[in-house]
Amino acid sequence: MDNLLKQLVQGKALLFIIVLGLGGNFQVGCHNTLISSPSPFIKRFINSSWSQRYGEAPGENTVTFIWSAVVSIFALGGLLGSISVRWFSNQLGRKKAMIWNNAINVVALGTMVASKSANSFEMILLSRFFFGFTSGLGGSLHILYLGESSPKKIRGMVTLTVATFKAVGKMTGQIAGLSEILGREDWWNILLGVPAFFSIIQMVTLPFFPEAPRYLLIEKGNTEQCKKALQCLWGPGDYKLEIEEMLVEQAAQKGERSKTLLELLRDQSVRWQLLTMFVLNAAIQFGGVPAGMLIDRVGRRVLLWGGFGSMSIIMALITLSLELKDYSFWVPYSTVGLIFLFVICFGGGPAGVIPSLSHEVFIQSYRSAAFVFIGILMWAGFFLLGFIFPFLLATMKSFSFALFSCVCFSASLYIYFILPETKGKTPLEISEDFRNIRLCGSSADNKCLETRL
Repeated sequence: MDNLLKQLVQGKALLFIIVLGLGGNFQVGCHNTLISSPSPFIKRFINSSWSQRYGEAPGENTVTFIWSAVVSIFALGGLLGSISVRWFSNQLGRKKAMIWNNAINVVALGTMVASKSANSFEMILLSRFFFGFTSGLGGSLHILYLGESSPKKIRGMVTLTVATFKAVGKMTGQIAGLSEILGREDWWNILLGVPAFFSIIQMVTLPFFPEAPRYLLIEKGNTEQCKKALQCLWGPGDYKLEIEEMLVEQAAQKGERSKTLLELLRDQSVRWQLLTMFVLNAAIQFGGVPAGMLIDRVGRRVLLWGGFGSMSIIMALITLSLELKDYSFWVPYSTVGLIFLFVICFGGGPAGVIPSLSHEVFIQSYRSAAFVFIGILMWAGFFLLGFIFPFLLATMKSFSFALFSCVCFSASLYIYFILPETKGKTPLEISEDFRNIRLCGSSADNKCLETRL
């Protein structure tokens, strides 16, 4: 830990992590929580705006539909933003893409603030769409930029801050929504734009930081600029080993251009990485609030397996406690305790590990397309789960947690039997490990990676 802190303060790395986080996954977390507090005020505004425009009050179903659109259009924007990450990151570079993303956020902020005086609920919809777009794009760029700027030995701990900033964003959204702060009817249009004020900080300060070192060397072929970027972020040094590792990866790519999403999906050599991302992102949709500090000590695989396995058991116990809640006074208290335990297991494993793993399992030419794939999984899952969960809860009641338990248990089995460890390895070595995975009945002529299966 002391060595990590020393590395963070030798250069601009600590400030870089904070600045990048404020315009990245902090935005996603903050937007996720601040929408609930002003909901009655926005519904009244929709009612008032409709009545003044059309001379009659809207029906209850109309108001509900418009409000549902205000909530769900954020996820649609997030999906489109995550799909566009490859184009923005390749055309503009990681740094400029983040700066332009912030500019869109400022436009969204202006639209949201003006919506009240313009008496237009359509402007709320437009602003929420833009906020979703910048959250989807910025969230993916955050992991991409941070991962490509981190030394191999501490990459896990550095990319863990992605989950940390998402959690801080959630907390900020909840605090800002308090009635003593901005959770009042006069201030709802300011409240919904709170995350954009933090993105302005990033837009002003990010130009003083370098472009991602891996992007500079592997994609742009500029070794000197890569070395300067590493020295700026992590302090003085020749960074010989880091640069040699990047040159090996660059040579392995043999001048290949960045892959498209379709090329990624068709490529048999990355099928295990894609399956891994699908399994983990599908399972993580059933989680909560992130944290964790063991990622570079015990490894990604152990934390993921332990996290999902524990979550599976806890959700099964929650199902049982909800069914028995009327049998004794202490059962509801045990349910609350189990929920806290679930959050701890989630934070200690999947929430902190997946951002790091998402970056590590793909080499440079596949990475931007992979983040499009991951973004689609995350935002489509977010939309679908939000849509079907009320129906699932109405149908299965407490047994819906048993379904979630089965999903987490399935993910833990996949991790235990299939997923190779990535701690301390280069993306090229990790890709080779995935290529060497063989299942029962597969040909053993070639070198294969031993799995517990």
